[in-house]
Amino acid sequence: MGWEQELGQADRMWRTYIEMSKHLGSHLQQHVQRDHELSAADFEVLVRLAESADRRMPIAQLAAATQWEKSRLSHQLTRMTQRGLVERVDSDRRYPDVLLTDKGHAAINSAVPAHTEMVHALFIDVLGPERLASFAEACADVLRALDVHREQDCSL
Repeated sequence: MGWEQELGQADRMWRTYIEMSKHLGSHLQQHVQRDHELSAADFEVLVRLAESADRRMPIAQLAAATQWEKSRLSHQLTRMTQRGLVERVDSDRRYPDVLLTDKGHAAINSAVPAHTEMVHALFIDVLGPERLASFAEACADVLRALDVHREQDCSL
């Protein structure tokens, strides 16, 4: 018997979740790229900055929020700075802060409503209130388990 036949129902559910997550994420990213000329990385940085106080965030905090390596974030910010979406500005910390420019703010304000509408149409409305609440609770449980695992077992 091959490993495919040994998969249990829970394993098949896991694979279904992975496939759904991949396809949904890819589909949403394609629309943001096509309709608003923002990559998924652009979108994530812009949302984080738009939600922060004064549209500004320390680089270390932004790296932690995105869970990106310093070099990846630095390259992303360089590309976004060249396009006028963000600026690096002096701060009282060792490294500069990242500031959302007016152009970046306009770009994210343009992209978010269409993105939100698509998230509702393809995920929130599909699940409905009860299943969405259960799913959110399950996701919170998994996040807590990850936190415990990182604290007890990982050096990350």
